Amino acid sequence: MAKTLQAVRGMNDILPGESSSWQYLEDTLREVVHAYGYQEIRLPLLEKTELFKRSIGEVTDIVEKEMYTFDDRNGDSLTLRPEGTASCVRACMQHGLLHNQVQRLWYAGPMFRHERPQKGRYRQFHQIGIEAFGMDGPDIDAEIIFMSARIWERLGLRDTVLQINSLGTPASREDYRAALVTYLRAHESGLDEDSLRRLQSNPLRILDSKNPDMQALIEAAPQLPDYLDDESRLHFAGLCALLDAAGIAYEVNPRLVRGLDYYSKTVFEWVTDQLGAQGTICAGGRYDGLVEYLGGKPTPAFGFAIGLERLLALLEAGNAKIPVSHPHVYLVLNGQQAVQHGMVFAEQLRSTLPGLRLQTNCGNGSFKSQFKRADRSGAGIALVMGDDEVAAGNVVLKSLRHETEQETLSQQHVAARINEIIDVN
Repeated sequence: MAKTLQAVRGMNDILPGESSSWQYLEDTLREVVHAYGYQEIRLPLLEKTELFKRSIGEVTDIVEKEMYTFDDRNGDSLTLRPEGTASCVRACMQHGLLHNQVQRLWYAGPMFRHERPQKGRYRQFHQIGIEAFGMDGPDIDAEIIFMSARIWERLGLRDTVLQINSLGTPASREDYRAALVTYLRAHESGLDEDSLRRLQSNPLRILDSKNPDMQALIEAAPQLPDYLDDESRLHFAGLCALLDAAGIAYEVNPRLVRGLDYYSKTVFEWVTDQLGAQGTICAGGRYDGLVEYLGGKPTPAFGFAIGLERLLALLEAGNAKIPVSHPHVYLVLNGQQAVQHGMVFAEQLRSTLPGLRLQTNCGNGSFKSQFKRADRSGAGIALVMGDDEVAAGNVVLKSLRHETEQETLSQQHVAARINEIIDVN
């Protein structure tokens, strides 16, 4: 017997029993971003590899180790997108969306990274991303952080902590980088292999190390806030004042960094201790240099990304009550005339009640077997139609969740009765 085919490791099926949680999460996120006036942009899964090498950086782990890259038939190097910001910037530049305009955009969908799968982190994973272009003040930074806080509120998440920091301007960060490298070179014996490699290419990322043997060394390192320029201090103070006015609690984390040169000023993360080592559920910041870095005109930009798998894991850890979309009604049909008439009757009900979720029995079966199917469907009501009901122009309505008497109704009165019993909108 041939071996049963399996999904690629780290790329998971989302089964019917799980999809309602995804729909609830996606619907909630969509409602929140629309409440702030953000418009959806849909981006391709494949991009030219050069886009990610230039935007993420050739010496990053993502580009060096994690991207799914291949040559197509024309010899072009293509990559499954590992993140969404670069694609969003590319699309905005290509279609002229940044010329003398501001843009508030969002996107959602799968991303791909070849890393070791673990709970909440997979090789195909899903993100929602928010990107705002053309606004350079702390007000847009605050608005996007407000939006993220509202998402947690709408989802009922309580144990999340906001961490913020300022990276300063490229010039002030270069001063800090020089001081950090000097310090780290004096303590090279305490660096692990990964940090030694980053010391040559991306030293700020060493501050992100989770190696417990390096934490004392990292804590004693120079702190970025001590090297901020006046412009960045003023910007950060403006952001903190807006967060304070809105009553949003935060922690200033001087070790919170981004390693690439086009990041500037505000960075933030929402973290939780409910997911073990994978504590970050949302990360974002200002990347004023990226558009210019990719060949466009200097454009201020700010955004964040949320990993949906991690967010779902957090909802599960908190035993969140996620609504499930069961059918409202299950139509039981018995007899040749009942099947023929009932299929048409079901279409009439769907037209009369556009929000109605009605599942019709197909594949025959006895009354007993059909009622078992009706119960398993989760429907609250069964409509029963046999040949006798067809001849009389009636339908039997039976509650599947409550001990109430069944009703025999004229077919033209069924829609009104369903509307009285359940909210189908």
